[in-house]
Amino acid sequence: MHGTRTSDYDFQLPPELIAQSPPPVRGESRLMVVDRATQTIAHRRFADIVEYIPSGDVLVRNTTRVMRARLLGTRDSGAPAEILLLKSLGESRYEAMVRPGGKVKPGRMIHVGDQLDVRILETTERRTRIVELVTPLNDSDAIERYGHIPLPPYITRADAPPDAERYQTVYAAETGSAAAPTAGLHFTPEILSELRAHGVEIADVVLHVGAGTFKPVEVDDPAQHVMHEEWYEVPALAAQQIASARSRSAKTWAVGTTSVRTLESAAAADGTVASGSNETSIFIRPPYTFRAVDHLLTNFHLPHSTLIMLVAAFAGFDLTMRAYATAVEERYRFFSYGDAMLIL
Repeated sequence: MHGTRTSDYDFQLPPELIAQSPPPVRGESRLMVVDRATQTIAHRRFADIVEYIPSGDVLVRNTTRVMRARLLGTRDSGAPAEILLLKSLGESRYEAMVRPGGKVKPGRMIHVGDQLDVRILETTERRTRIVELVTPLNDSDAIERYGHIPLPPYITRADAPPDAERYQTVYAAETGSAAAPTAGLHFTPEILSELRAHGVEIADVVLHVGAGTFKPVEVDDPAQHVMHEEWYEVPALAAQQIASARSRSAKTWAVGTTSVRTLESAAAADGTVASGSNETSIFIRPPYTFRAVDHLLTNFHLPHSTLIMLVAAFAGFDLTMRAYATAVEERYRFFSYGDAMLIL
């Protein structure tokens, strides 16, 4: 069966197609429409999404907010060090990724700013660190004051003031992510209003995205890949909206792979989505039977990533790889600040 090995997900991506900045105006991306029933691919503008989602269907979005999780500092020697906060463990402690990994050992202190140092406490089994923020400020104020927007590693420039707004969805609410749920970056208040006016219901869930999202699968058997767990919540209202839609045979449209992972983690075998919060390390890849998601909006993802595997599980491996080849041919923009794909 195609799509069961990591090497199946290789494709040649010209570097100039990796979007280094968002489009000048939010929402003015391109939209590739991939139809599973007809196996066809169409080229539209993102605003055209309104034409595809019928009245009565539910659009599920992830309202997580990106932390200014990238802390740039110096070691005692004066040499630079970088800390990427992944998730809060309470009491000023966080799981984090560090650079340079070999030098930032337990017991070391990283000096980030006048009122923020970071103490390295321990190394985890997966080579991340447990760190402690040492600051007279409360944690969120210290992170907001000294932190940088954690642009993904394939964006080769430093973060700039516009990223504070553009690497955040317009509906971001609950801070906790180390990366943006990027399919949501295309929505504007106007497009969301148009969907509502058209009778589309909007349901809000939360999944705090960890940097494991960008971790390539480095083993050829994906079953050997270890996912980072991520915290999610399905509020009671969202669970009710989805249940109500199912009862009238309306469809559920997931905004992004994070919404898919949330819904599939909370879904029973019959597709009922339970409310509540939990951690998930679900790895969706072919073959997989979706229980709660009928349609998917997503961006274009990295070769060999867990995200392109999720898309292949949803759209079918052959159609997914054909869509990616077409995207390269048609010069779509790739990754976080790139264009979108709607899978019908």
